[in-house]
Amino acid sequence: MNLPDKFVESVSLLLKDELEPFLDAVSQPAMVSIRVNNKTELHPSEDKVAWCDKGYYLNERPLFTADPLFHAGAYYVQEASSMFLCQVVKQYLEKAETVLDLCAAPGGKSTLLLQTLSEDCLLVSNEIIRNRAYILAENIVKWGNPNVLVTNNKAADFGGIRNFFDAIVVDAPCSGEGMFRKDVGAVDEWSPENVEMCAFRQIDIISDVWNALKPGGILVYSTCTYNRKENEDNVEKICSELGGEFLKVDFQPESGILETNFGYRFFPHRTKGEGFFLSVVRKSDKDSTIKQDKLPEQKKGIKFVKSIELPFMLDPSKKWIFVNDANFIRAYDESKFDKFIFLIKQLKCIESSLLVAELKGKDLVPSAQLALSKSFRPNPEICVELDKQQAIAFLKKEAIYLPDSPRGYLLVTYRNVALGWVKNLGNRSNNLYPNNWRIRMNIEKGEQTWS
Repeated sequence: MNLPDKFVESVSLLLKDELEPFLDAVSQPAMVSIRVNNKTELHPSEDKVAWCDKGYYLNERPLFTADPLFHAGAYYVQEASSMFLCQVVKQYLEKAETVLDLCAAPGGKSTLLLQTLSEDCLLVSNEIIRNRAYILAENIVKWGNPNVLVTNNKAADFGGIRNFFDAIVVDAPCSGEGMFRKDVGAVDEWSPENVEMCAFRQIDIISDVWNALKPGGILVYSTCTYNRKENEDNVEKICSELGGEFLKVDFQPESGILETNFGYRFFPHRTKGEGFFLSVVRKSDKDSTIKQDKLPEQKKGIKFVKSIELPFMLDPSKKWIFVNDANFIRAYDESKFDKFIFLIKQLKCIESSLLVAELKGKDLVPSAQLALSKSFRPNPEICVELDKQQAIAFLKKEAIYLPDSPRGYLLVTYRNVALGWVKNLGNRSNNLYPNNWRIRMNIEKGEQTWS
């Protein structure tokens, strides 16, 4: 790999006598890691990520598209270094009730947050680029947590929602130096000028969203780049100009993580992962006497649905509110309903909570989101286990023939993990898998997958 001379020069100032081991590591193939969803019992390898209980390294990169469990949200393919966010949640965010993941696509950190935050926490997962926001929504839906809102907004749009979030995670758009061995194209795009531009944009993003963070709230700032301008220098500005306090994060010294004056660095010759930087900042609580405004009455115009009208069993430990939104029936945790409605009316919403069904005439068509939800409690009599060939056919949205199964809506599974719905008519079945999710790749029988 031919790295720009000015990039090598800047890294040499950071690493000094470690430059050669670093350059050698960057020339090696990138590592492959996944994080297993806690709705499954998968144990893909013995090689675990030191700072994330559910993170695993794989010996090689399989064809994930050929694995039905990948499409079911049984795991997420995520770079291991970025899983360090797991440690931050355990140390600082266990009691958080509202969290914003500002630059969330494609969904790695949001799904990690959903996995490690309290189940009662409301997560807003945002992406400014619209087509990426839909990819984010798909990954969020497949992960299966209901207390999440996917939005498509600028950072400044959150600035008017003052003192609302207990924590904000900003994985800032950056020059991408830490991903050079995963994305060779990023090398060609690198320049000192781009580094400067990214550093200015990152501070603008933080400044725009700062008012939405409660006094005493936690900002998690991260990048996948090495230079100080986008990392420590920006965190120092956040602390000095916006009123933040840098917080230390616990880690295992033998993991190779490098602690600096304003954050934590991951280098590929030191840690098993790609280049990454993370910092945790607490917002000053000097204005802690200023309470969050009481949520205004937002229920006007909402069409509520009685739960007894819905033939679907959801987690009985929660009280659910059902809403008919243009014939789409959504379920909301009652304890979070007012916050959901407030945010939906403030922001550009892509997905909210749990879509359970679409009302078509007198027929309630169950949604793919319901099938994949951790809150769904299906009757075993409607579940049909598929083999791998059938599962791939289903995920391609091909017809599935189930002559020995009962008629009606059936939940199809693979290795006891839900994939979606079919409507079995006896001589044939209608495949209800979302068209925009279907596998388009030509997968030959016997393609390698780790599972």
